[in-house]
Parts: sequence; C-alpha cells; structure tokens
Amino acid sequence: MRKVILNLAITFDELIEGPDGQLDWIVKDETMDYADILNEILSDKDIIFYGRVAYEKWGNTQPEEGAPQKIREAYKLLHAKKKYVFSRTLTGDGTDTVFIGSGIKEKVLEIKAQSGKDIWLYGGAKIAATFLNLDLVDEVRLAIHPVILGKGKPLFQEIVNKHDLELIDVKSYKSGVLLVKYNVKKGV
Repeated sequence: MRKVILNLAITFDELIEGPDGQLDWIVKDETMDYADILNEILSDKDIIFYGRVAYEKWGNTQPEEGAPQKIREAYKLLHAKKKYVFSRTLTGDGTDTVFIGSGIKEKVLEIKAQSGKDIWLYGGAKIAATFLNLDLVDEVRLAIHPVILGKGKPLFQEIVNKHDLELIDVKSYKSGVLLVKYNVKKGV
C-alpha cells in the first residue's frame, strides 16, 4: 500500500512561515542544491496531495527565466506527478488536477490502495492537521532549519489526538539543517 508522506521545511521553533508568510528563513548552502532536494523528495512518489493554499502558490509554479537545466528538469519531474487538491472552495482550474472537497478519508484510502509509488502531502498547517486527525499520514519528513523566528505559522495546529512517531533516519548538513524521518505508528 502507498504511504502518505508529510514532507516540509520548518524552523527550529516548528514554524512553516514567518508572520507575513515569509520563507526567507530557509537556509541554503553549497551542500543543499534545490534541484537535488526536489528530486530526492520526488524520487519515491508519483502523486502529490496539496492543500488549496499551497496549490495556489506552488502547484503550477515554473522555474525562473534562464534557470539552469537541472532546475528546469526538476520542475518537469514535479509537474509530471498526478496532483490532487483538497479544498472546499476550489473545484477546478482547467488542468488535469483532481479536486476533492468532501469524503477525504474514503478517497485517500482508495488512492493509497492503488498500485504505485508513495504520495507527497505538500501543504500547510490545515491540510497537515486534517490528514493527521483522519489518521492518514504514514510518515513525517521534516527539514529542520537552524533558525528561531518566534512568530509565524506553526505546522502542528489543531491536532486532536496523540501520534507516536518512530525515528527512521536523521541526516545533518554543514549549514545546520537536519533532515528527520519518522514513521507514524498506527494503532498505538
């Protein structure tokens, strides 16, 4: 069965954006190439689940004019994945993206039961809470950046139940970024 993998960048104080939606806190260094990171995230996935806001911001984004070939290829890989958007307000955008407004648990379980690679859950706090509260997240992968913002939007909001995690892997970079992977224990 496919796994739903929540995979995001966060600050050390668990924020996913600054007070005005800023992402300028994301640490970059010579050991962390954006195209390589995107390719690694996508390597074991063939579906992306988006929350509405994340989809509107990033779902159809394209590389900048004159971007290196490596970045253009990473975006091509990104947009080759099947996309699903979970939204009560947005019902379509003229692309082949599938929009789901109700029956989330049933539809996600149906998609997970299909053959294929894993699923990237890409979105913000609302979609993460919805999926965790419905017990649909199988793995959490976080890139923890060495910065404390103090104010902004926390990732884990309105979670109604405890979720026990089992550490799979930790990878550190010279910049201080930690990539952590956890299984979400089921039935604990």
